[in-house]
Amino acid sequence: MLVSWEWLQQYVDIDLSPDEMAHKFALSGLNHESTKPVDDDADDDLVIDLEVTSNRGDCLGHLGIAREASVLLGTELRIPSPILSPTAIDATDVSSLLNLTNRYVEACPRYTGRIILGVKVGPSPAWMQRRLRAIGVTPINNVVDATNYVMFECGQPLHAFDLARIRGREIIVRPADPKEKFIAIDHRTYELDPSMVVIADGQRAIAIGGVMGGADTEVGESTMDLLIESADFSPLAIRRAARSLRLHSPASYRFERRVNPDGLLWATNRCCQLILEMAGGKVATGVLDSAPNSHSRNTEVAIRKQRIVDVLGVEIPWKRSLDILTALGCTIAAKSDDKASIVAPPFRMDLGREIDLIEEVARIHGYEKIPEDAMVPVFVSSRRDKDVMLARVRSVATSAGYNEAITPSVVNKQASALISPWTAMPPLMTQVPLLEGATYLRRSIVPSLIQAYQSNQSQQNRDACLFETAVVYLPSNEGSGLPSQQNTLAWVGTGSSRDSKGMIEELVSRVTFGQLAISESDYADPGIAENSGVRISADGRMLGWYGASSKSLRSTWKLDQDLTMGEISLDLMQEFLLTIPTLKPLVLYPAIQRDLNFIIDESVRWGALSTVVRNSAGKLLTDCIYCETYRDVKKDGEGKKRVLLSLILQSDSQTLTGQQAEEVVAQVLQATTDSFAASIVT
Repeated sequence: MLVSWEWLQQYVDIDLSPDEMAHKFALSGLNHESTKPVDDDADDDLVIDLEVTSNRGDCLGHLGIAREASVLLGTELRIPSPILSPTAIDATDVSSLLNLTNRYVEACPRYTGRIILGVKVGPSPAWMQRRLRAIGVTPINNVVDATNYVMFECGQPLHAFDLARIRGREIIVRPADPKEKFIAIDHRTYELDPSMVVIADGQRAIAIGGVMGGADTEVGESTMDLLIESADFSPLAIRRAARSLRLHSPASYRFERRVNPDGLLWATNRCCQLILEMAGGKVATGVLDSAPNSHSRNTEVAIRKQRIVDVLGVEIPWKRSLDILTALGCTIAAKSDDKASIVAPPFRMDLGREIDLIEEVARIHGYEKIPEDAMVPVFVSSRRDKDVMLARVRSVATSAGYNEAITPSVVNKQASALISPWTAMPPLMTQVPLLEGATYLRRSIVPSLIQAYQSNQSQQNRDACLFETAVVYLPSNEGSGLPSQQNTLAWVGTGSSRDSKGMIEELVSRVTFGQLAISESDYADPGIAENSGVRISADGRMLGWYGASSKSLRSTWKLDQDLTMGEISLDLMQEFLLTIPTLKPLVLYPAIQRDLNFIIDESVRWGALSTVVRNSAGKLLTDCIYCETYRDVKKDGEGKKRVLLSLILQSDSQTLTGQQAEEVVAQVLQATTDSFAASIVT
């Protein structure tokens, strides 16, 4: 922000040198870049270049900088009063000259305008030209210079249209038509799209809202009647349009950082006042206003006296703290000896939390007044349950040979349709300009990791094993309800399904320490190879899934080998998190091992078999260990397999006898026979 030293002193008395004032600005958060004399022998003005952060749009005008100076110096702020005398008002009502329609409220919450009749366009006075040149703006004429002057005065961009060139006697705020052509005042043609807001008349677009006006309605020497526009545009809409068109302007720069929604009419009237002084004419009665009852309502923010001490480490007098906030434009809704309710002014949309108010108090009071050794109380915070769980999850995944990845939460249509294990509802849609084609919020992380693997494959890194912990976005099954976010672990790698199964079991063990029992069942999806998909359930809900990539998935994504993949709901896992595991005493008595080799149907899964074994063996069973699977069609027939497992039997009160062990084995054999018609290999 270039600040004219002479211009600044119109609004506030400064008894410091420019360098001293620049130093004060720097200490209060407006970083000082440089101070240079104006490159004009006839002008002894100085220009101070200040860096304004993106949250301080109120400082993108001389009045905003003057307000900062007045608070820092404790002097009066002089704000011009744009009062139009009765003799400057024409009896013609503005509504009889022009109709206003706003069809794009999302991008333009409020659009206002005033009409000036009978102006004489010519050069602006020397004082205005001098101030504009000082900050790098080339004077054009008294009308255009007035709009620029007010913008650099208060930070509200304005635009002047030649009223005679507006067709159909109407102004329409609307989305641009697809591939609509527009000639801007820089006399270049731009192709627009429906995400952009345009100001149109009855036949064509005459301005890109918040970015640049059009050549067709440009003010020239023959212009006699004017429409002065003052509007509030959505920062996102303006930022998207300016970047897409590569058309940045001082106006778009300010709209991207928000303007004062309650300052539209002040800026319009101020501009009309200057034009009447320089170009004559009269202002039509009334104002075009798409939202005349629109007023910003900032919420109350509580600030505590003790909290200021806790954060800054020094005690600032309570009255001094409240006086600073009042001087900055805040209103005190209620106060007591130790706390107050503060309402921020409409031009300070960055003041929404107590810490924001404390920062304002600190920077105006002076950071240099806070000793370097000020004692700020620090409390050691405990880790959240989620953080404890994620640390264990990452430890297990990395120990299994996976590398952590970070991928975007939005994917393209092809990736979104790949797999959706958590919901059958259509995905939520959004727009991310930097990710072309990525318009879907992902319902599964696996497609993102497959894309990441594909990228590694193209770099000849074919052994990439990736995992990610992130959020998936699940639309409501009720249609009208709010969507939900589920914390999820996903992995994609070159290992086998047994590797995925082992990692899941280790995850459950490390996170819940036996508090969560899981079961397996078949899971089918077009992206998963036939008979390889496994659904993991716990507590009657789906905990996750895993499986191998299908041939169609390999073909679609041009993968050169099979991948195993899966997901786990970390939200469900966290419900059974055991943050502090309980140690069990060592058993002093020896254990007995019994190996059993079952012949069972091919369809029987290990999870189901082990569950029946554990339930039937009773309390003496301490572990059921899978050893191997063997198939012998000649001996056992088609559709049969042999599963070898080991039973570990142990008592914490006595040494087990062989008879006790055989009784447990008999119970297991009976249960497996009843459940699966299993037979034992002798």
